[in-house]
This record gives sequence, structure tokens and C-alpha cells, in this order.
Amino acid sequence: MLKFLARIFGTKGPSTRELLGEGAIVVDVRSPREYQGGHVKGSRNIPLQSISAKAASLKKQKKVIITCCASGMRSGKAAKLLRQVGLEAHNGGAWQSVERARQEK
Repeated sequence: MLKFLARIFGTKGPSTRELLGEGAIVVDVRSPREYQGGHVKGSRNIPLQSISAKAASLKKQKKVIITCCASGMRSGKAAKLLRQVGLEAHNGGAWQSVERARQEK
């Protein structure tokens, strides 16, 4: 259904796999406990409530950021916050989806 809507309303941005292939950083915005239960290999854990405070350190890396969480809700909020401070951030949705894309790149 989402692919259908994307075709109707125009092109969407680059895929998670493409962004990973270009060196994007993955930021998992779940709690440390959730992160310990499974995460994207090589990702960085910055809980949503800390994302604004860590934005400056992310900016220094000069890389595109892919946010992820359990379902895509928190990562969507985090991506929006990061874009508001001038970073290129994309909501990767559920961490399992980002991990699959990482394995396919």
C-alpha cells in the first residue's frame, strides 16, 4: 500500500540500503535495555530523550543519519528533531528493517 501511495504522490527519498551504502550512521533511539535485546550491527544507541543533547556530536561526523527504534514512532520523532537542527536525518523505522537493509547492502 505504501509503495502504491509513493508512486501516486511522487518519488520518495533514497532507500535505507542506499543510505547505508553511502556511509550513513544508524542511531537507535530506544532505551539502553531495549537496545541490549537486539540492535543493528554498528549502530549507536542514543535514547530519544537524549537526541537533542547529542545533536552537536552527530553534526561533527558530517554523515547522513538513519534513526530506528522498535516500530518507527520514536525514530520518526528523532529524525524530525535532527532535521530541525540542520542534520540530514531519515526515519529507518523498526530496527529489524534497518538490519535487513544493512545485510543487503
